[in-house]
Amino acid sequence: MAGRLSRRAVLAALPIGLGLPGLARAAAPGLSLTGKFVQGGYAVGRTAPRATIALDGQVVTNASADGWFVIGFDRDAPPTSILTVATPDGSAVDERSVAPGDFDIQRIDGLPAEQVTPTDPALLERLTAENARKVAGFASQADIDGFREGFILPVAGARRSARFGGQRILNGEPKRPHYGVDLAVPVGTSVRAPASAVVAFAETGLHFEGGLLLLDHGQGLVTAYLHLSKILAAPGSYVRQGEVVALTGKEGRATGPHLCWRMKWRGRNMDPSLLVGAGPFRG
Repeated sequence: MAGRLSRRAVLAALPIGLGLPGLARAAAPGLSLTGKFVQGGYAVGRTAPRATIALDGQVVTNASADGWFVIGFDRDAPPTSILTVATPDGSAVDERSVAPGDFDIQRIDGLPAEQVTPTDPALLERLTAENARKVAGFASQADIDGFREGFILPVAGARRSARFGGQRILNGEPKRPHYGVDLAVPVGTSVRAPASAVVAFAETGLHFEGGLLLLDHGQGLVTAYLHLSKILAAPGSYVRQGEVVALTGKEGRATGPHLCWRMKWRGRNMDPSLLVGAGPFRG
């Protein structure tokens, strides 16, 4: 989707002395940006090394030592996004339209009541502890550029059984949207790292997720793998694209064997399938 440069972006791109009359401006950093500008989508960019990146007025990250950065658009992202990159020498702005996503309604019945609306005090205490550990995992911000490789599918021969972003109705009760892509495969199917990453979380036996693996592909772009029967990668380790990191299962809140594949960036829920086949990204 073509970007729409704002007046600020035009002014920032002008050489010193060619902006407003009588106004001296520092040289703006270069900025290139590509991606899918849609709810749940992404953008990969390159600018000056370690430039400060702000999204919609909020500082969200810094470019890598080579100037690369990634941003994510939430499932409920607003229709316009303003990206600003800044260095001590100047700034540049890129303003884009973010297209609405196409989300469906997903109904799942026959789940145990404690998998839908837990009430047992001991279970609630357990869920609180599990959630704290997961939040810490999703907060990972590895200083790597694994996302530059582009992404491959984590499992082969899968049937997509649920799309990203659908409104979930569990046992007739409306719940928050499904933030993953469900890939139906037999138990024990190899799960491969879709892009190089640092393992941010690896734990089995969680109430909702069963086996859960989190991979940080750089700057907080984290993919999640749910319902695993076995995890083969240790927390803190570095895994390369295509490396087998886990085996699929049907653990936790699942009605059958499948991999629920999710992606988050700085708290924003993204559609990981949108990155499949993109890249590698080169400056």
